Amino acid sequence: MFVIYKSHISNPLFYTSFLRPHLSNSYYMKLFIKYMVSLRCKMVVKEELKKMGLHYIVVDLGEIDIMENISIEQRSQLKSELLKSGLELMDDKKAILIEKITNAIVQMVHYSDETLITNYSDYLSEKLNFEYNYLSNMFSEVKGITIQQFIIIHKVERIKELIIYDELNMTEIAWKMNYSSVAHLSNQFKKITGLSPTHFKNLKNKRRSPIEDIGN
Repeated sequence: MFVIYKSHISNPLFYTSFLRPHLSNSYYMKLFIKYMVSLRCKMVVKEELKKMGLHYIVVDLGEIDIMENISIEQRSQLKSELLKSGLELMDDKKAILIEKITNAIVQMVHYSDETLITNYSDYLSEKLNFEYNYLSNMFSEVKGITIQQFIIIHKVERIKELIIYDELNMTEIAWKMNYSSVAHLSNQFKKITGLSPTHFKNLKNKRRSPIEDIGN
């Protein structure tokens, strides 16, 4: 697909319009939203866009493509409405990149049907088009936690979800989440939660954190 970029402000990473031939030479604007990491968040964003009469092409984790070039007033209104739901329309270049790292990890851990990849450094570097060391250093500086630690926390939450669904046994979960053994999974799970997977499974009230709160 041939894409022509046309910046609307001094830094094209903030707002960017694209020309797509198959859309009858129409433009669309890309916006970046912080904490938009779940299906619930996507529904909230779609509803707010609908209320404002804005037409979206794509609503994905952390970013949206809309057909209109929104005004400063519309952007301010959208930002205000999203804040009511705990979402944040972003302007800062560094914050946008950190959110892209976060969303790439969430997609990899929570929303992929494939076995979890092990070489996440190559995955993030290729997906975001930056050297991994640059991504890693910036992430640690801003979040106060390494990318590896952040991934482990998300893996444990995903394991909780799989245990609650009760569709896979522990051996299958260990394989899906790319652990070398059930013992390896259990050790990491207990280190993060203080509980063994078996103990967690037997709890009457199994607590999980919303995806948007994990690692924040």
